[in-house]
Amino acid sequence: MDFSSLPDFAESADQRGIGIIAPFDLALERELWRWVPAEVSLHLARTPYEPVPVSRAMAELVSNTSHLQAATRDVLHVEPEVVAYLCTSGSFIRGVEHERELVQAIMAAGAKSAVTTSGALAEAVTALNINRISVITPYDAELTELLAKFLGELGVTVVRTDHLGLGGGIWKVNYRTVAERILAADTADAEAIFVSCTNLRTYDVIDPLERLLGKPVLTANQLTIWACLDRMSLPMMGPGRWLRDVFGGGT
Repeated sequence: MDFSSLPDFAESADQRGIGIIAPFDLALERELWRWVPAEVSLHLARTPYEPVPVSRAMAELVSNTSHLQAATRDVLHVEPEVVAYLCTSGSFIRGVEHERELVQAIMAAGAKSAVTTSGALAEAVTALNINRISVITPYDAELTELLAKFLGELGVTVVRTDHLGLGGGIWKVNYRTVAERILAADTADAEAIFVSCTNLRTYDVIDPLERLLGKPVLTANQLTIWACLDRMSLPMMGPGRWLRDVFGGGT
């Protein structure tokens, strides 16, 4: 066979990987891909199905360290540079020290580097020097209060909380509802708004609401992926003007 007529193929940049450990109910893979540059691939593994509604009980089940370690091993064959536990409630449920234990468990399973969503939140409030924040969640009151307690351990005062009280179907909440709840959660003394849950759509509301409010709007998927890219020394992608000022990168 004559191969001489084949064109010269331009070689693309080497693929770089992020391993993602997601709760079984994640439905926003398409949003995740919007946060990464072209050379980055996301490799997903899921925690086992748990027949319980979104609640403290679910958060405890999906953060079981044996499940996280099994999921980590599932993605190691494709050599991710960092493994992220993509779950806010599962990583704040037992406080700051437990979040660190989750990172260590993922590393012990073989990850080169590891991050959790709540750990990424901690890094962001530190980098932005945020002391007072408003929080909205799709959870019930108990989980929302545990998030406020986690932030309190970081020295951040939660000045207002709002929660949707959903036991499931969080990915179905539309942008208008998310935007309205963000606006309602804002207060004059809040230095930023944090929107919790990696299963809540937020990508397209961040830029317009940051312009409207004049303060950072931080979201779970945004912070998780940006923390991964920071560890990979890659530019930040997607909306978030204040975070770009700290970490660099562009849209």
